[in-house]
Amino acid sequence: MKKIDLQIGALKKSYLDGTLTPVDVINEVYDRIEACADEAVWISLIPRATALAVATSLGTAHADKPLFGIPFAVKDNIDCSDTETTAGCPSFAYRPSEDATVVAMLKNAGAILIGKTNLDQFATGLVGVRSPYGIPRSVFNDAYISGGSSSGSAVSVARGLVSFSLGTDTAGSGRIPAAFNNIVGWKPTRGLLSTKGVVPACRTLDCVSVFAGSCGDAALIKQVVAGIDLQDPYARASETRPLTGTAFSFGVLDTESRTFFGDKGTEQLYDQSIEAMCALGGTPVDIDYAPFAEMAELLYTGPWVAERYAAVGDHVAQGHGDIDPTVGHIVENANGQSAVDAFKGQYRLSELRRILDNTWQKMDVFLLPTAPTTFKVDEVIADPITLNSQLGTYTNFVNLADCAAVALPAGFVKDLPRGVTLVGPAFTDDGLLALGDQLHRQLETSPHVGATDTPLLPAAPLRTGGIRLSVVGAHLTGQPLNRQLTDLNAKLEVATTTSADYRLYALSNTAPAKPGLVRSHDGTNIPVEVWLLDDAAFGRFCAMVPAPLGIGNVELADGSWVKGFICEQIAIEDATDITAHGGWKAYLKS
Repeated sequence: MKKIDLQIGALKKSYLDGTLTPVDVINEVYDRIEACADEAVWISLIPRATALAVATSLGTAHADKPLFGIPFAVKDNIDCSDTETTAGCPSFAYRPSEDATVVAMLKNAGAILIGKTNLDQFATGLVGVRSPYGIPRSVFNDAYISGGSSSGSAVSVARGLVSFSLGTDTAGSGRIPAAFNNIVGWKPTRGLLSTKGVVPACRTLDCVSVFAGSCGDAALIKQVVAGIDLQDPYARASETRPLTGTAFSFGVLDTESRTFFGDKGTEQLYDQSIEAMCALGGTPVDIDYAPFAEMAELLYTGPWVAERYAAVGDHVAQGHGDIDPTVGHIVENANGQSAVDAFKGQYRLSELRRILDNTWQKMDVFLLPTAPTTFKVDEVIADPITLNSQLGTYTNFVNLADCAAVALPAGFVKDLPRGVTLVGPAFTDDGLLALGDQLHRQLETSPHVGATDTPLLPAAPLRTGGIRLSVVGAHLTGQPLNRQLTDLNAKLEVATTTSADYRLYALSNTAPAKPGLVRSHDGTNIPVEVWLLDDAAFGRFCAMVPAPLGIGNVELADGSWVKGFICEQIAIEDATDITAHGGWKAYLKS
């Protein structure tokens, strides 16, 4: 039997054409897990029988479940109902009665939870060696670290055990492991994904992050899990912030700012990534990294380290024997910060942010090495604080600066992967993922997922900022209401089709004539155009939509979801089914 490709697009296609079922996929996933059971990836696994029961209960693929049958893993500082949350510390373990918000959203979308993954204890570390549950190692050379703190989550994707996984990222924990395992790590804008149900490290800075084989898969996950959670006091409503146009400027480290700790191979890959960005239409701009570096220092030498004590200090202070010595040292020392230190830290952070605001005027996006080098497991164990600090050289500032970031594979040095990261201001996530997908493919002529032999699927259109709106009838190019889009400066992004779950009807008594798009299990692919609008324009457009039409969610053929025209069911009772014509324009010609 052909090995199953776990990329989201591949699974969705196989489910729709009937060549695979979720039961087939879950059985193979557990077979793969059993074959590498000694790699310290998991802290707890959902029993195979339980996962199979969930797979069976899903029924057949349909549009209400955009992640139908997609297997995923969760870092074990994120709650999953009736499964222990340990945060990498057995004495801390508890059994939550409900899922973290992000986990619940994924399950509701049809994704199937496989298990909870290993991590640096209390998400304190970038190395992946600080766990009593064993040490997940690089999937390319087990003498080297996997990176942390989201070690097991990264390895689970890089090994091809799941389609995607959740991590957390406060200082780089969702990016460093991506770099060391040849996968993508998306660190969202703070507050874009709910942290309700997450054991905090630094609560004001923590982010739930996503590991995937490609930016395209990460973008699909974003569509499911992004959204304000009113039960999370740090949640933020999403904003539209386009990142770049066809020509853009990107920041690069100036000569004085470069720090690679003697790793010439990583520096060479960084130079190659600069050349690749130029080939994509970018203009490099030298940036003085000093203010970014000072901000990064605040995370561990400033008052924010006290948040770690606020989160787990009482437990660490009880002297449990399973506390990692390095983690215990960091947390206990954090108790020495005063309220005066906290205010002084905030003052300096505000000063640095003002400096960075000026720096951002020079560039649309910042291209950085994800990590300046990598280390062997034995080296990190011998010098845990210094080497951990070196790994965070280019990651620690990002949350303090209120930025989004996407870590990408950049190539190999002596058969070990390295990465680069695109960093942008808050709410540029869509643009970072779109540009990141292009850069990923530009840097690797034949990119694969992690250490598997699975090639990346062809690139699908990704958002570059703004709200995507699909139109199916009178708003298509050349049709009478298209001017409502062009008058709002909307831009045509792509002509494509819906997924195969739609039917099209010619509505009665509408002027100009309009169709109604209805979701249906016996549907087909309907031609549509996808237009890009900013927030204000989208709001004005929605105000012009008359009943029985409305704006809802529409699934495209590539599996992505966009806003689009939908129709009330009652309106099709006296409408004509025109699905067989192959779209509105074809119907009008007939």
